[in-house]
Amino acid sequence: MRVGFLGLGRMGTPIVRNLVAAGFPVTVWNRTRARAEELAGEVPVTVADEPSQLAAAVDVTMTMVADDDAVAEVYLGDGGIVAGIAPGAVALDLSTVAPATARRMAAALRERGADFADSPVSGSTAVAEARKLLFMVGGEDATVARVRPLLEATGSAVHHLGPVGTGATMKLAINSIVYGLNGALSEALVLAERAGIDRVAAYEVFASSAVAAPVVHYRRAAFERPGEGPVSFRLALGVKDLRLITQLAAEVGAPMPQATTNLRVHGAAEAAGFADWDLAGLAQWLRHSMAGADRASTASAGDASG
Repeated sequence: MRVGFLGLGRMGTPIVRNLVAAGFPVTVWNRTRARAEELAGEVPVTVADEPSQLAAAVDVTMTMVADDDAVAEVYLGDGGIVAGIAPGAVALDLSTVAPATARRMAAALRERGADFADSPVSGSTAVAEARKLLFMVGGEDATVARVRPLLEATGSAVHHLGPVGTGATMKLAINSIVYGLNGALSEALVLAERAGIDRVAAYEVFASSAVAAPVVHYRRAAFERPGEGPVSFRLALGVKDLRLITQLAAEVGAPMPQATTNLRVHGAAEAAGFADWDLAGLAQWLRHSMAGADRASTASAGDASG
């Protein structure tokens, strides 16, 4: 099975490496061509000039890009996947997008005689490297059966949830929990610090307690050493996801007060300059907010005494 992969970010690159290791011939494309060429210097992949060229040359086209606009551009834009994909081929989107976006791409591909499935993932970069991603898939039974060998080569669990759009829906549901944990963990860590407990000691307790979900472990370094090391997931992308989550909730009539609060809080951190920090930067934003409040309180006390 010839595979094409578009989007060589923090998650896309290890997925491509695992596809190659499993023996699939892979063609890649990336908006920044240098990244694709760099990967081609490390593993045997072919670099395409544009998405339509890639889609025309493979049996399954996989995409993993930042947001709904990027998905629409890579599928529907000039030189996009829809323009090049062959009848009978399959496109598989791994991005985190609105369910309506997945259904829109599926409709455009059906007009070309091609199939589509949405299959966002759950897991960190390290999980992707270890071939332990969880895939949430929406699509027809036959389409999912065709792409399952690719998913099993790069992950440890594949959940087929229903028609196109159900994978995207499930990913937003999962992420609503992730951002709830991120907010609670940030607040609790700063609370412990503020009350005089060492940050690392406090986090060790979190990581050893009943709240120690996998995300608590793989975000540990980012929480303990804010602003240092690589960013595994930008806070701005979290805000994007929270907007999608609350929009979907409004569409289907699901009450989500916690997600609404998380959008407000993460959005405030983004606006304060933490957009490109790791998601754990929310805790640092809280520290900065407290420092500002402390300075204001000190100034106010000085004015009163004067």
